[in-house]
Amino acid sequence: MSEQSLTGHERFFDKDEIIVSKTDLKGHIQYANRVFMRVGIFEEKSLIGAPHSILRHPDMPRCVFKLLWDNIQAGREIFAYVVNRATNGDHYWVLAHVTPSLDGSGNINGYHSNRRVPERRTLDEVIRPIYKDLLRIENSHSSRKDGMVASHNHLLDLLKQKGSSYDEFIFSLQS
Repeated sequence: MSEQSLTGHERFFDKDEIIVSKTDLKGHIQYANRVFMRVGIFEEKSLIGAPHSILRHPDMPRCVFKLLWDNIQAGREIFAYVVNRATNGDHYWVLAHVTPSLDGSGNINGYHSNRRVPERRTLDEVIRPIYKDLLRIENSHSSRKDGMVASHNHLLDLLKQKGSSYDEFIFSLQS
């Protein structure tokens, strides 16, 4: 799906619903619940085995995904605001809680994500402006990798200015 196919239309799901998915170690979808399929307009047969990145919306800063992957690959959970793209080009916002899945020996064998409806005020007043700034930094570099590193460093500097870790910052946004 190309950026030209974005509709600008936002999709929603109910506050009592949870979008759930499970992936393997490389991020390929192994399970998706019906809410995931309905909101993203996916059929199960096209979703299972596909990379989770098929949801990636171009307005989502790559540095946030770097932070997410760094945490879950190290065995830590993470909460993150994410804008996803549906198959028709619509978008939808989630507050994702991503955790590593463990086998009987305690080894990471995949990842599990629960996504809830985020608070609109938090999105509009805090997350969107930060993400817009991170994207501006990412796009100001000729190298995608350099842009991601620069925006990641900017995010870490922002957290340092607030005297907060990423987790503390995200939790402070919850009402």
